[in-house]
Amino acid sequence: MQTWTAVAHRGDPYRFRENTLASLRSALDRGADAVEIDVRLTRDGVPVLLHDDTLKRLWEIDRPLSALTAAQVTELTAGGIPTLAEALSATEGTRVMADLCGGVTRRVADRFLDAVRQAGAEDRVYYSAGAESLLTLREAAPTAELALTWTTTARPRPALLSALRPHYLNYRFSLIDEDLAHRVHKEGYLLSVWTPDTTRSMRRLLTLGADSITTNRIDTLTALREQRG
Repeated sequence: MQTWTAVAHRGDPYRFRENTLASLRSALDRGADAVEIDVRLTRDGVPVLLHDDTLKRLWEIDRPLSALTAAQVTELTAGGIPTLAEALSATEGTRVMADLCGGVTRRVADRFLDAVRQAGAEDRVYYSAGAESLLTLREAAPTAELALTWTTTARPRPALLSALRPHYLNYRFSLIDEDLAHRVHKEGYLLSVWTPDTTRSMRRLLTLGADSITTNRIDTLTALREQRG
């Protein structure tokens, strides 16, 4: 029986542009258990899917998202950048890992949470970010499911873990070894990793007990699942 979660990083970015509805749908078609999305606010406070703080890399438009309204973003990208509401509608019934990009103030957290509530998606959306952003989100949402992104093998401070109460500790996959995996599980957390893209790396992580794997190659991960029965 499968006991781990296959998470599609920004959808299916090797087939479709990342964080677009086409990318999310493609990942689900290829068997993803969950999709990871990046969320930021437009100038007028609308949560949209974009990893970078500008539109330059993906859309060849050298404008910061924070300077654009949602309507302007839609016009500039011909509707290519979806709102969080549109993404939640497109992934209805599927788990969504929302990575909170940029600084998360209480206003930003409230906007994200309002969009999730309005979509009726509170039970399937969980949130990943660094400690500072998640502390703000935790204050706004005492029962939200959190994945604390941690970029070192050093243990997070007990006071931080107590304040956040994360479900997952979320690490870059290259940091994971047997000792770290054992410690995470011994302390009662689930182990989330990002972003291995080869079968060899995925297999190693599953052997070490990863509970969630986020990958750009969701087809590779789901193929491995089929091989493992």
